[in-house]
Amino acid sequence: MVVPGSQHIEDKMYHPPEGLQKDAHVPDFNCYLELYKKSIEEPDVFWKEVASDFYWKKPPTGQILQYNFDVTKGNIYVKCMEGATTNMCYNVLDRNVKDKNLGERVAFYWEGNSPDHHEAITYGQLLGQVCRCSNTLKQMGVRKGDRVAIYLPMIPELVYTMLACTRIGAVHSIVFAGFSAESLCERIMDSQCSILVTADGVYRGEKLINLKQIADEALEKCREKASATVTRCLVVKHHALRTQDGDVSNKLQTPWDAACDVCWEEVMGQVSEQCEPEWLDAEDPLFILYTSGSTGKPKGVLHTVAGYLLYTSLTFKYVFDHQPDDVYWCTADIGWITGHSYITYGPLANGATSVLFEGIPVHPHVGRFWEVIEKYRVTKFYTAPTAIRLLMKYGLDPVQKYDLSSLRILGTVGEPINPEAWHWYHEVIGQKRCPVVDTFWQTETGGHVLTPLPAATPLKPGSATFPFFGVEPTILNEHGEELEGEAEGYLVFRRPWPGIMRTVYGNQERFESTYFKKFPGFYVTGDGCRRDKDGYYWIAGRIDDMINVSGHLLSTAEVEASLTDHGAVAEAAVVSRPHAVKGECLYCFVTLKDCREFNRTLVDELKRQVREKIGPIATPDFIQNAPGLPKTRSGKIMRRVLRQIARNEKDLGDLSTMADPKVVEVLFNHRCETAS
Repeated sequence: MVVPGSQHIEDKMYHPPEGLQKDAHVPDFNCYLELYKKSIEEPDVFWKEVASDFYWKKPPTGQILQYNFDVTKGNIYVKCMEGATTNMCYNVLDRNVKDKNLGERVAFYWEGNSPDHHEAITYGQLLGQVCRCSNTLKQMGVRKGDRVAIYLPMIPELVYTMLACTRIGAVHSIVFAGFSAESLCERIMDSQCSILVTADGVYRGEKLINLKQIADEALEKCREKASATVTRCLVVKHHALRTQDGDVSNKLQTPWDAACDVCWEEVMGQVSEQCEPEWLDAEDPLFILYTSGSTGKPKGVLHTVAGYLLYTSLTFKYVFDHQPDDVYWCTADIGWITGHSYITYGPLANGATSVLFEGIPVHPHVGRFWEVIEKYRVTKFYTAPTAIRLLMKYGLDPVQKYDLSSLRILGTVGEPINPEAWHWYHEVIGQKRCPVVDTFWQTETGGHVLTPLPAATPLKPGSATFPFFGVEPTILNEHGEELEGEAEGYLVFRRPWPGIMRTVYGNQERFESTYFKKFPGFYVTGDGCRRDKDGYYWIAGRIDDMINVSGHLLSTAEVEASLTDHGAVAEAAVVSRPHAVKGECLYCFVTLKDCREFNRTLVDELKRQVREKIGPIATPDFIQNAPGLPKTRSGKIMRRVLRQIARNEKDLGDLSTMADPKVVEVLFNHRCETAS
């Protein structure tokens, strides 16, 4: 690792502001290097110090981390804090209320879909509601180890339910409340959930969604496919729906089955605010969260209690440099891993005050994000490049109406951020004074694995910079050989950290084959990566988004960045297509800005731009007009679908996670004629 500031730096560096360094947990790069060295060379000492801040009913009896990453030596496993017993909910709530006297501190400012709907929830209130929900679940028959499916929008009841599960030792499986009945059914059946918690409905922007109807359809599908696992359905009446249009229950026509359905409001008022936590083994399961699989069948990623607690708490504390006076806002949905780690568990473990946001960025106006930042005086703001690019389109006017002077740190998550978006975020939103922590991690990693630390790391726009503590990355070529210095290839990790996944629920074989068989001895991220001469890591996208053209490994993300640098292009996605001579060639989908025309002249300009920015080898063979791109509901581009379109293959597999399936037909109609 080269210390930033050496003569080798060739890209413009953005150094941490001195004001931020003064009170930072990691105040400079030398401090980072010392702590990193300790975390790698003395992991037991390092993680014991982290663990000392939490409550353990029984301390660990052996090594803090034990593992095998080599499939040739036996089953893959990771154990953290073996022998210890604890409870996640106790550590994020009781410990803060009773031991740290934070009962009156606001845990969440809930901001609804409409600006008229908002609520402040203190740690004391949160603990009381979680205990009530715990007792309700127990009355419904939930016991330690049972799986509970949660299909709720971003309302406080979602947090109450997930923490109630952790309090009584149940395993929560949260399904994003935008997924279809088929997707919900598939996840309920795979994890064999016994209880479903949902809501009657939700507004997403102007659109009213009948969640209960979707949930009922999912349960009916479960009954058709197998013997039903869900015995009861706990239903929240979304209180905002009773004020937005008066009472919308008639409009929703909420279905109700008295034999199965239980009304949240009725039962919560009948139970105690006291509930003793269930003391769990360190490696007991905490939650299952489903993530995309290359086969189209989602994988149930399993995380466990102690390691996830240690890792999310530490990454939140250091990556966002959490201070007691912060108001932190992560715009993600708790239905995704970002919401698990950096809305619920990480912030609460640090006693943080957070914004819990139900809305969307452009409702009821395009300045909603900036309005919320001004309203709550948000200091740390964490969002996705997709949202940044969306808001860039509206220019400076919506931003300049609001006071963003409270912001101290900005963050990005979900995909590598293109330099144009990074600069806009840094200069317009951060007003050139807020570091941008561009975090790389996965559902499987549980928390940040490559990330800047805001007061310590000089930034290069678009780079995830350096590994977090306890994380040891390396880059391999196709033959599994480690590459030193400047290199590009497969990103892998040599050892575990406490928060890494433990298995694919119910399918250890899939876990081992997906992450460990390709390169025995390493966890394989599935991402390509470049390390520059200064030791900075640049995520190049999924391995299947790395294209081998005439023996040269090309990053689709790099080509996409070149295309979006053109003034006519709003968004681009690049995939591979078989080529008789080159092996693979580049097939590019471009979405144009308003009023721009797609024609031969533009195609030639774009090819020339890519050739000039990257080199002749990267010149696209095909560039297609794409009025829209296939995306998941969280905003990620579905490149698997684009590859099929580029090949003119109509069997697209599972499209249940796609936000707008109509996009596919449009793209097939716009295919390049020469590619037919």
